Amino acid sequence: MNIFPVSKEYTSFLRDIKKRILDAQYSALKSVNKELINLYWDIGKRIVETQREFGWGKSVVENLSLDLQKEFAGIKGFSVQNLWFMRQFYTHYIENTKLQPLVREISWVKNIIILSKCKDDLEREFYLKMTSKYGWTKNVLIHQIDNRSYEKFLLNQTNFDQAIPEKYRPQAKLAVKDEYTFDFLELGEEHSEKELENALINRIKGFLNELGNYFCFVGSQYKLEIDGEEYFIDLVLYHRKLKCLTAVELKIGKFKPEFAGKMQFYLSVLDDKVKLDGENPSIGIIICKEKSRTTVEYALKDVSKPIGISTYKITSTLPKNLMKYLPSKEDIERRLGKV
Repeated sequence: MNIFPVSKEYTSFLRDIKKRILDAQYSALKSVNKELINLYWDIGKRIVETQREFGWGKSVVENLSLDLQKEFAGIKGFSVQNLWFMRQFYTHYIENTKLQPLVREISWVKNIIILSKCKDDLEREFYLKMTSKYGWTKNVLIHQIDNRSYEKFLLNQTNFDQAIPEKYRPQAKLAVKDEYTFDFLELGEEHSEKELENALINRIKGFLNELGNYFCFVGSQYKLEIDGEEYFIDLVLYHRKLKCLTAVELKIGKFKPEFAGKMQFYLSVLDDKVKLDGENPSIGIIICKEKSRTTVEYALKDVSKPIGISTYKITSTLPKNLMKYLPSKEDIERRLGKV
């Protein structure tokens, strides 16, 4: 029972206090995590140094594990496997000063997943930044790595460099993948656009997870009316971080240049008739079964509205023929620097 009169000012005051408490709790958790990572780093370092100094082999790790578990009974983290991970963690990152601060931003379990499942440090940098920035859970992180989100991010085809203000550009590029994996759908390779749309709506949680964080579902077959004519967008989403509507068109065939023109029309109408004050201009995503990368480049070259062209597949492997389109090491480093 409130003994103090509730007012708009008090509600705002209470909200600020709650936020301060939550921020403090989060800071405390981050501090504890950094201390744990520092501890594991130091243990890994000492194992390496003493093995080198005294010529000890693998058995020292097994002995150390037994003695630590005996001394600190009930405290997890000192298994033989975990001690080897500490050693590997230290030896891998000791020469990489760029990634050392990043590994302290996420949990130990997520660090081990990234260390063991990624093939090089550029890929590790991507997942370290994404996990820290978007708070990916362990399962989401594994899903993103297994679905090769790193490669799909590097390959994406959009006109965002020309059509979106610079301050929103990195976030917008992260919002659109070059290829989406819909392996959570119960669909065969042969299906209609309506079947694809219905399957995605019925598995909306899986669909939003595959799209990435911050997307919310607004509606399907979203109706626009212009001069008595009705037009329908397959799916409309909202991106909370970009604060904009997102029109999604689904195509079960190959990308055609006219798709971009139709999407530009939809985005113009959304911005004029649906977008609220304070929201940013809408973006469009055209998801096709396949595309010619050169055709996409020409189709988007002079388009003023922000549009991304993606493909989808039902299985989760990245086609080998796309690997040749991955950017150079220098270009990857430049892109990751903007994340």
